[in-house]
Amino acid sequence: MEELYKIRLKEFKLETDKKVDVTVTLTYQVFGKPLHSAPIVLVNHALTGNSNVTGENGWWKDLIGDEKVIDTQKFTVLAFNIPGNGFEDSENLIEDYKYYTTKDIAAIFWKGLEQLKVEKLFAVIGGSLGGGIAWEMLYLKPNSIENVIPIATSWKSSDWLIANVLVQDAILNNSNNPIHDARLHAMLLYRTPESLQEKFNGEKNEENDLYKVESWLKHHGNKLSQRFELSAYKLMNHLLKTIGENRNEKYLLNTINNTTARIHLVSVNTDYFFTANEIKNVYTKLKQHNAIEVQYYEIQSKHGHDAFLIEYEQLNKFLAPIFNY
Repeated sequence: MEELYKIRLKEFKLETDKKVDVTVTLTYQVFGKPLHSAPIVLVNHALTGNSNVTGENGWWKDLIGDEKVIDTQKFTVLAFNIPGNGFEDSENLIEDYKYYTTKDIAAIFWKGLEQLKVEKLFAVIGGSLGGGIAWEMLYLKPNSIENVIPIATSWKSSDWLIANVLVQDAILNNSNNPIHDARLHAMLLYRTPESLQEKFNGEKNEENDLYKVESWLKHHGNKLSQRFELSAYKLMNHLLKTIGENRNEKYLLNTINNTTARIHLVSVNTDYFFTANEIKNVYTKLKQHNAIEVQYYEIQSKHGHDAFLIEYEQLNKFLAPIFNY
C-alpha cells in the first residue's frame, strides 16, 4: 500500500456552527506520477471506501492503475479519506457526526489541496457519497476542476435517500449489533431483487439450513463489523442525506452558468438508491442551459447501485474518452 500522509487543519469552522473551531486530521495517498508533475485526478471514496484506490488491494483497481483507464503512468491520482472514516487512523474518529455535512467535507478537501499547493484538478471522480462530495467541491470552486464525474449519485439527496438514512441511523443507534444489522439493510438498497434471485435462486445451504441469501447478508454484516468503527459508519451514513442540503435548483443552475468544468453524469439503470431518472432529469436541465459541456452515460445492469463497483467494462468505456486526452 502507498504511504498514508497526514495534514492537520486547525480552526476549521463547520457549516452547522460557525462558532465552533475544530481540528481536522486529513489523511491521503498519492498514486502514479508525483504531485505537480502531471495532471491530477482526485478520487473520492464511497461510504465504506477509503483512499486505497489502486494496487493489489485497491477497491477501484480495475479502473485506476498502470495502463488502466485512469493511467497512473500518465496522471497523479490523489485520494483523501473522509475525516472520521477510520482508515488506518482509529485516533481521529468523529463522535459528533451530525455536525458534519458533505459541504464541510468538500471544504476540507479544498483546504487539503491548498496545503498541497494544488490549485487545479484535471478531474474529480467518485461514486455514491464520493460523487456527492464531487458536486459539493464544484459548488465551492466552480472554475478549479476541468472534469467533474459523479457516478451513481445526484446533486442533491432525494426524500427516498433521506428516509433510508434515517432507518440506517435508527439501526446504528438502537441495535445490539449495530454495524452488522445496518449492513444487512444497506445491502438490500445496493442490489436489486433480480440480482439476488439470479445469484441465489432460493437455494439453502446444506450445512446450516440457512438460505444462501441469508448467509451472504450475514457474511457482509460480519465482514464490515470487523473492519469498520461504529462512529465511522454513523458519520458516513449521515453525510449521505446532506448532499446538496440547503441548495435549490436555482443554486445548481447558477453554479452551472458560472463554471468552466465539463460534467459527466453516470447512472445505473436499476439503481434505486440514486435513481437513473433523477440523474437523467439533472442532465436534461443542464443541457437546456447550454452553458457547459455535459454528458450522460447509463450503466445497464441488473445489480442496482453496486453496479458502479461491478460493471467495470461499461464504466471504462464511458470514461476512456475523458482520460485519453
